[in-house]
Amino acid sequence: MSGLRSFVARRLLLGALQTIAVVLLVFALTEALPGDAAVALAGDQPDPARIAALREAMHLDRPAYERLTDWVTGLLHGDLGTSLTSGRPVGQYISDGFGPTLLLAMLTAALLVPTGFGLGVLAARHEGRLADRLISSVTLAVYAVPDFALGILLVTVFALQLRWLPPTAVGYGTDLMGHPAALVLPVLVLLARPVCSLSRLVRAGMIDALASPYVAQARRYGVSGTRIRYTHALPGALAPAAQQLARTIDWLLCGVIVVEALYVIPGLGTVLLNAVAERDVPVLQGLAVVFGMLTVVLNLGADLVAHRLAPRAGVVA
Repeated sequence: MSGLRSFVARRLLLGALQTIAVVLLVFALTEALPGDAAVALAGDQPDPARIAALREAMHLDRPAYERLTDWVTGLLHGDLGTSLTSGRPVGQYISDGFGPTLLLAMLTAALLVPTGFGLGVLAARHEGRLADRLISSVTLAVYAVPDFALGILLVTVFALQLRWLPPTAVGYGTDLMGHPAALVLPVLVLLARPVCSLSRLVRAGMIDALASPYVAQARRYGVSGTRIRYTHALPGALAPAAQQLARTIDWLLCGVIVVEALYVIPGLGTVLLNAVAERDVPVLQGLAVVFGMLTVVLNLGADLVAHRLAPRAGVVA
C-alpha cells in the first residue's frame, strides 16, 4: 500500500509539472506563429489606425511576460480567454464542440473494448492456426488504410451507392443522438485503426503470458484452460492494453480532425480548424491547453491502472 501511495504521489507531481510545461509551451508556440493577428483581422486593405486599435484591444502592444501572466491568472480562475473574431468566451466554443466529440469518443470506446480484447484473446487462443492468421492479416490490412481513405470508401459504398446511411451530419447540428444513422460511418472510421492496434497488443500480451512459468505451473496443477486464460494470462496483457486504450481515448477526445471534417461534425476538431483558418489565437490556445491537460490526466489514469494490474512490470510514463 505504501508503494502504491508513493507511486501515485510521484505520478501526480509529474502530472502537475507536465501541465505547467503544456501551458508554457502553448504560449511560446502561439507567440512564435508567423505574421500578425491584428493585421490578419484588419482585412485585405488594413488601415494603420485600425491595426493599432486591434493590437491594443488584443494586448499585443504589451510585453510577452505580462500577457503570459494575465493568461495564466485567467486559466487558474477557469477563464480561457475571449475569441478575437466573435468576442465569445473560448470556454463556450469548447463546450459547444465537446458534446459531439465526446459522443463519438464514448461510442467508439464502448465498441473498442469488447471488440479489441475479444479479437486479441481469440487470436492468442488459436496462435498459429487459421483464426490467428486471419485476424492478424485483416487487422494489419485495415490498419494500413488511412482514415480519410477509409472514410471516403465507406461514404461511397454505404451512402452514395447503397443509400443506407447519410453521407454527412449536415443539417443535424449537435443533436447527433437524435439521428443515430449519421454516427455509424464516423464511428466505423474511428474504430478501425484502434481495434487493430489494441487486438494485436492483447494478442502479444496473452501469448507472452501463456508461455510464462507461472502459467505452466498452473497447467501442471490441473487448472482449466479457461481459468488460465482469463484469470492468469489476461491480467498480464491488460497493463499495456490499458495504456493503449488511454492513448486512443485521448486521441478521440482531442478532436479527430479528419473524421469530423469529412463528415461535417461540429466537434472540437471543427472548432480547431475554424480557429486556424481565422487565426483566432485565444481559441487555439484554449484548445491546446484543454487537449494537453486531457492527455496528462488520461495517461496518469492509465499508469495507475497498469501499475495496479501489473505492479512488477515497472510502468513508465
